[in-house]
Amino acid sequence: MSEYVISLRNIVKKYYIGQPNELEILHNISIDFNYGEFVSIVGESGSGKSTLMNIIGMLDKPTSGEYIFRGENVADYSSARFSQIRSKDIGFVFQNNNLIQRNTALKNVELPMMYAGVRRAERRERAEMLLEMVGMQDRCLHRPNELSGGQNQRVAIARAMANDPSIILADEPTGALDSKTSQTVMEIFHYLHREKKKTIILITHNPSLAEETQRIISIKDGYIIADEKCNS
Repeated sequence: MSEYVISLRNIVKKYYIGQPNELEILHNISIDFNYGEFVSIVGESGSGKSTLMNIIGMLDKPTSGEYIFRGENVADYSSARFSQIRSKDIGFVFQNNNLIQRNTALKNVELPMMYAGVRRAERRERAEMLLEMVGMQDRCLHRPNELSGGQNQRVAIARAMANDPSIILADEPTGALDSKTSQTVMEIFHYLHREKKKTIILITHNPSLAEETQRIISIKDGYIIADEKCNS
């Protein structure tokens, strides 16, 4: 096993390359993420934190620099390998939850397993178990428009866990929620970290939520300006 689950080395991300309006969003970012760590990345809107999250989640590629995933340089990966990692190894939770409106909570959680080729009976059983884990078993046949924002986000977390990924990337998962509901969502992340031993990387603009994690990485104008351990 490599020392770190993810290592970023001198990551640069540019847009409009070679054009007069060329824009560099991330500047020589170097970070290591430990196995089983609960980390938050904090910064104001426009700081580059979501761009960084997209690179960490292999949804986008850096312009330059190295991304080492479990000891392997992802520059050597095929498109199929990227897709496999996003399906099996990384679970995503977004601010707007990205649930499919016409599907029930149960079907939304089943969907990643269907794409992964899991048999129908097995994926239904696991989806029910995951919805129970996040306290949504009694709402499993409800559609997103029949659920509150916090309930939808709990379904989204269950969906992120569908293929039992080792890493969960959460981009502003509480951004649209009130403080009480945000805390309920955070308690689920703490459970997944503590009991399921998941590596969790949380993007947030909320300092109080960040302080609940083991480590806070602060980003400003595309630069890492602080990387501090927490007492949590």
